[in-house]
Amino acid sequence: MDRLAAEDMLLFVNAAITATGQREFRGDAAGQRLSLDFLHEYMAVNYRDLYAAALALDVNDHNAALIALRLLTTAGDASDGQRRVEGRLIAARLRALPPQRVYGLFRDLRRARVNNRRTRALIRDWLAARPDPAFDAVKYRAGVKVALRHAHLAPARDELGPFLFAPFSRPRYATPLLETWRRAHYEKAAVYELPYTVAEGFAARHRIGRTAFLERIAPRLTRLERLRLQGAARRDGVDAVVADLGGMPLTRLAGYVLSLPVADRAARREELTSALRAAARRACGPDAGRWGRVAAVLDDSFSASGSAQKRRRPLAVALACHHLLEALAGEYVALWTSGRTDALLVRPYGMTPLGDRVLDALEHEPQRLVVVSDGWDNAPPGLAAEVLRVWRTRLDPDRRVSAVHLNPVYDADAFTARRLAPEVPTVGVRRAEDVPALVRFARLAEGTTGLAELRAHLAGRVDRLLEER
Repeated sequence: MDRLAAEDMLLFVNAAITATGQREFRGDAAGQRLSLDFLHEYMAVNYRDLYAAALALDVNDHNAALIALRLLTTAGDASDGQRRVEGRLIAARLRALPPQRVYGLFRDLRRARVNNRRTRALIRDWLAARPDPAFDAVKYRAGVKVALRHAHLAPARDELGPFLFAPFSRPRYATPLLETWRRAHYEKAAVYELPYTVAEGFAARHRIGRTAFLERIAPRLTRLERLRLQGAARRDGVDAVVADLGGMPLTRLAGYVLSLPVADRAARREELTSALRAAARRACGPDAGRWGRVAAVLDDSFSASGSAQKRRRPLAVALACHHLLEALAGEYVALWTSGRTDALLVRPYGMTPLGDRVLDALEHEPQRLVVVSDGWDNAPPGLAAEVLRVWRTRLDPDRRVSAVHLNPVYDADAFTARRLAPEVPTVGVRRAEDVPALVRFARLAEGTTGLAELRAHLAGRVDRLLEER
């Protein structure tokens, strides 16, 4: 039974890292949501303590919110001690989530009519910890109203109540941002003093042209907004929206690079490559250069194009992993499935000859073999699995070489990230920045882990999360 529990938990964690309830290249959104719902229900019913502890792992924001929702919805199934631990874990994880995700969770709790004392306290404490209540009231107005109503709370400041529930009942506001919002209904100049997502709606209301709007709102854009808007702004002839690539997270930066035309990437080679390498060095931290000889097999086949909701996401993860592994390794060789050697110019194309590339990688006699792929080996089908089986059983039975398969795609039919071979552990990956932790976690997925070891790992992560928060 312990072995089964460990396998179930590892399967769930892989799903919670990769699945977002959106369409994938080979699966639709409805199938993925159905598959995820089953996994969450199964884990919450059979392994509630392990299910709650997953909040301390690198599960994505979508699944962290789903775990919090299910734990709060089914609080009556837990003991008093369990509820206290769950409450601390949920509170700690909510503080790490984007605000819009948390406000979405509060809306879901209201729809589910979950309004016990613990839920109200959780909402109260989270709102009290927000650094700028006025900013939230302007940018997330509907979400703040839902949270306050559901938890029966009074707004943090005297002016927030009238602003949220009767915004035109006052001729003016003493809080500058609230007053700016009021004036933006009548003055075009005030629009450019608001956060971009709020100002965008006012710009449409005042019929401000897109080019003029972007030029004047540029100073108010956040780093991620600049990154998202830069391409469209250039097409509109706006040069003021320039993304600062220097502090950008590695995987997000890789996605931006792949969104550029190949000609633009080639023209900006030095700038983009320097930014990617700098982001990789920040992500690997003290582990830089300590991984020895690393050989990576990176999937840039056509399926790496992802879906309309996750455009080029698998390829972005592979490109980000390439730069991270380059920074982690003492010696490094990268083998793309397409045969390309210029990582900056990769694009989704062709079949997936993983077996051939794995053979090429093993010829370099690495200390670590890393495969980044969705696991669909089809040129010829099954060759990679056979190569890895023979290599592990005949050539490296002592496991002198560390091997791991990182899969950025969720397979709804398998309820997990698709595996390449039983002899090599597969872990889901959504952000390259998590790879060092995921590779350590892969040891728990190699087929020899017991429940006691898994619980010890989870307890350590839980303690770390609660200490950090």
